[in-house]
Amino acid sequence: MRVLVTGGAGFIGSHVVEALAARGHEPVAYDVRLDPGADVRDPEAVARALSGVDAVCHQAAMVGLGTGIADAPDYVSHNDVGTAVLLAAMAEAGVRRLVLAGSMVVYGEGRYDCARHGRVRPGPRSVEDLDAGRFEPRCPRCGAFLTPGLVTEDAPVDPRNVYAATKVAQEHLAAAWARDTGGAAVSLRYHNVYGPRMPRDTPYAGVASFFRSALARGEAPTVYEDGAQRRDFVHVRDVAAANAVALEADAAGGVLTAYNTGSGEPHTVGELAAELAAAHGGPAPRVTGAYRLGDVRHVTADSGRLRAGLGWRAEVRFVDGVREFACAE
Repeated sequence: MRVLVTGGAGFIGSHVVEALAARGHEPVAYDVRLDPGADVRDPEAVARALSGVDAVCHQAAMVGLGTGIADAPDYVSHNDVGTAVLLAAMAEAGVRRLVLAGSMVVYGEGRYDCARHGRVRPGPRSVEDLDAGRFEPRCPRCGAFLTPGLVTEDAPVDPRNVYAATKVAQEHLAAAWARDTGGAAVSLRYHNVYGPRMPRDTPYAGVASFFRSALARGEAPTVYEDGAQRRDFVHVRDVAAANAVALEADAAGGVLTAYNTGSGEPHTVGELAAELAAAHGGPAPRVTGAYRLGDVRHVTADSGRLRAGLGWRAEVRFVDGVREFACAE
């Protein structure tokens, strides 16, 4: 297949390009870093890029959480208007296969269970609890601390920042495109992706990148809260492989199918910091107890649907991937 990869020069997109080429496809990278005119918000440029294309892998996005509602115009412009322009051009060009870079941020907090009340959805954590070092979410009915579990794709979305809201909107737009055109749309809801080419020292870098940058400066990684926040750290090469598998699969037309895309092995933020520090030979992490209002405590994936439906599974072990990342340029 000839596949247009938007954001194809970026952290994840560049690995997707390599994965597609290795499997015999013809990836076409579309990215403002390669060509200032390659903006997904430009209808004419997108229409030209879609010429002769069989499928689209949409990675281009403004990432990060945003610092507040003042960021909304930029995020909506890049993520949602850009996606709308792309989908309209695909409909016109007759391109009927889409894989979208989704995100686990659409869930807000992950899955939680109360010993008395079963599955519940916690509200925001209180400043009183956070100031006292009580970081676990509470049951909204009895106030007891909750036990985290794995979130599945049928969990309700609960976007808690501007970026998350735009990722939900992208999925709704893709679903509308699929219904209107009969196209096949897949959203891969990435969990915490890390690995080579991850951005450094920008507001959009992930926690793994912040930890590595601190170590490169000879500083201890700074860990918020108590370091016990659970995440699913998935290697970028595994994510790229998931994109290739999703593009090749016999997907149902007229609907959008969402797949959690994680390693399936939750680890804490503290574990990540400790593994990176050990691999780098740097100072041990500094657990501060500090917090940021709005941060989620735990969100980890059940990626069983992706494994069962498309035969994909993560291949890079956490320890191996972190060691490689610690030494990557």
